[in-house]
Amino acid sequence: MKKKPVKNNVVIYQAKNGAIELRGDFEHESIWATQAEIARLFDVTPQNITLHLGGIFKEKELDQKATCKDFLQVQTEGDRQVKRNVKLYNLDVIIAVGYRINSVIGTNFRIWATKTLREHITKGYTINRKQIGKNYDSFMKTVSDIQALLPEHVTLDPKAILELVKEFSSTWVSLDAYDKGTLKAVGSTKKSITLTGIELTEAILSFRSELLNKGEATEIFAQERSEGSVEGIVGNVMQSFGGKPLYVSLEEKAAHLLYFMVKNHPFVDGNKRSGAFAFIWFLRKAKVKTMRNINQGALTALTLLIAESDPDKKDHMVALVTEILK
Repeated sequence: MKKKPVKNNVVIYQAKNGAIELRGDFEHESIWATQAEIARLFDVTPQNITLHLGGIFKEKELDQKATCKDFLQVQTEGDRQVKRNVKLYNLDVIIAVGYRINSVIGTNFRIWATKTLREHITKGYTINRKQIGKNYDSFMKTVSDIQALLPEHVTLDPKAILELVKEFSSTWVSLDAYDKGTLKAVGSTKKSITLTGIELTEAILSFRSELLNKGEATEIFAQERSEGSVEGIVGNVMQSFGGKPLYVSLEEKAAHLLYFMVKNHPFVDGNKRSGAFAFIWFLRKAKVKTMRNINQGALTALTLLIAESDPDKKDHMVALVTEILK
């Protein structure tokens, strides 16, 4: 892999397999490069890049205002400093140029990009082994460890497992701690909140109506097996002992709510969907900032893990949920 230094705290790498990887300041969630830098990346002349940029913006493949910005460049020439305004182009432009450029590197890039896109479409996910780097073995062990949480006869969709792995990617000790029995339910958001069974029931009934209108549920969806089932779950989540809440943090409350809604089967049908809904609804109601850590895929995987888990592992499952909510 050939590394090329670039201005503005950005380093661009051109991999032998055609992959483009950029590293730098991601504060604004993008990468910016000059026309000359893009030319060096694809091993062509700046004039060649000018031609392709003109076509990209003329054909409205990209919006120039959204993908281009002016940058004041200051450099020393002799004994004086010279200031020039140069144009910077973002990652969208770099990729668009890569699909148009006529060079060996451009061809390799297109082969790599097409292969990656095909893998994502056919498998539903892609794995960037370079990004995972030296932690790849730990990554694969994490996949196995998540699967090991389930009974032997249950196998999760690999896509669901990968969603969970992504959530644990910032700390590779989480599931090791699970194996050693040291992973504990924790949470940093400790503020008071009121929740009643009636309030949650009304929210779930509203959710039920939406699904019925969309044809995504039947009449028995979210029908309580016995009156007061939801109220009993809320009571367990919000209970106190000695004047202090049993579950101190909001994250612990949310995790237990998800677990009880799924495992206690309060409804004739739709316990997993209702549990997942109640979980997200509670996090929003409580304004728990870390709820952004839970995406749809991870939520689905967590819900399935809880549904199929051994009841003896209740504390472990709750701890996994709070770990993601860190």
